[in-house]
Amino acid sequence: MFKFLITIQPLGLMYGSAGAFLSPESLVGRSGMKFPPDASTLSGLFFSANKSRSSPSHQELRDNLYVAGPFWAKVDQIDDFYVPLPRHKVIGEDSFDEWQITSHQWCLKSQAIKEETEEVEEVEKSESEYHWLRLDYWGDEPKTIQKDAKAASPSVAGKSWNYVSVLHPRMKKQERHTLEEDGLFLENAVQMQEDTCLVYLSTYELPQGWYQFGGESHLVEVKSVELTSESFILKKLREPIQKAFALITPAVWGSNALSYRYPREPNFAYDYNKIKLLTDKAVPYRYRIGYGEEYQEEFQTRKAGRLSRGRYAVPPGTVYLLKEPLNRTWWDFPKEWFPEKGLLKKFGCGLCLPVKIEGVDE
Repeated sequence: MFKFLITIQPLGLMYGSAGAFLSPESLVGRSGMKFPPDASTLSGLFFSANKSRSSPSHQELRDNLYVAGPFWAKVDQIDDFYVPLPRHKVIGEDSFDEWQITSHQWCLKSQAIKEETEEVEEVEKSESEYHWLRLDYWGDEPKTIQKDAKAASPSVAGKSWNYVSVLHPRMKKQERHTLEEDGLFLENAVQMQEDTCLVYLSTYELPQGWYQFGGESHLVEVKSVELTSESFILKKLREPIQKAFALITPAVWGSNALSYRYPREPNFAYDYNKIKLLTDKAVPYRYRIGYGEEYQEEFQTRKAGRLSRGRYAVPPGTVYLLKEPLNRTWWDFPKEWFPEKGLLKKFGCGLCLPVKIEGVDE
C-alpha cells in the first residue's frame, strides 16, 4: 500500500511537451502538449537520486517501488488533493448531472438549480465544466459537490496551471553568448498557480530537496508527506470494489501488442456487444526506461533510454460497471490484466476507487 505523498512545487516554470506536430491554432506546437508529468517520470527521479545500481537500496526500489499520479493540491491542504472527476458526475457552474443505469443502459439524469426559486428543471448537458474533484468529496452526491464548487476551497476545479511560450537563447558551447545564427528558440512551458503543487502517491520516501524534474533543467522543490492509517485515500484504496469503479490514473489492459478498454474478463460486460463503461477518447501512454551504454565523456551524458511500446490508454475518470461484485482492491488485480512486459502497475496504471451508480444493485 502507498505510504507517502510526494509533493512537487515548481521553482518557476516547468517544461510541457510541445507535441509531435504544429496546429493552425498554435504555431509553437502546443497541439500535443502534455502536463503534468506521468508517474513514470517520478519513478525515474527516485532512481536518479539513488544512482548506485549495485546498492541494496537500488535493488529494493526495483522490486518494491510503486508510484501513482499525477494529481495536484493546494499547498496548505495536501491531504485533500484533487483527482480526476468520475465521468458519471457532470458538474457545471449552475447545474449538476449524473449518469445512472436504467434497464441495463446508461441514462443521463440532468438537473439544474434556479437560484431564485430553488426549483429543478431538466437540461441537456453531458460534459462537465470541471475536471478535477477534491478527494474528500469523492462519495458525495452531485448536488453537494456543485453547492461547494465556489467555496474558498472548492469541491471541484479546473486545471491549476497555464501554458506559456518562453523565448530562450541558445548558447555557444564554450561561451556565455548566444549563437550568431538560430540563437533563439521557443519553449512550451507550464506555469502553475503559486499556491498549488503536483502530488503523487508512492511506497517510498523521496528525500526533501531541489530536483530537476520534467525536462529542460527546470527545478522543483520536493517534499514527502507520510500517510497515516486514517488518510482518506488509504481508506478508499482498502475498500473492495463491488459493481462499479472509476479510474484516477490512465489504464492499459491485458496485451503486449494491443491496448484494450477493459481487462479480458467476462465480469466487465453484461454482454460482449454492450460494454458498460463511461469514457472519453484514448490518450497516448508511453514511458522511457534504462540508459544507453555509450557514455560521452566530453558532454557528460549518456544516450537516451529506450522507449516503451507505444500504447493508447483509457483516460482517468473512466467509470466501469461490472456484472458481478469484484470484491478486490487495485492491489489485488490479477497480473494477467496488465501487459506482461513493462512496469505498468508499478507506475500506478489503472489505479481506481470504488463508486456507487444509481440503478445498480449493491
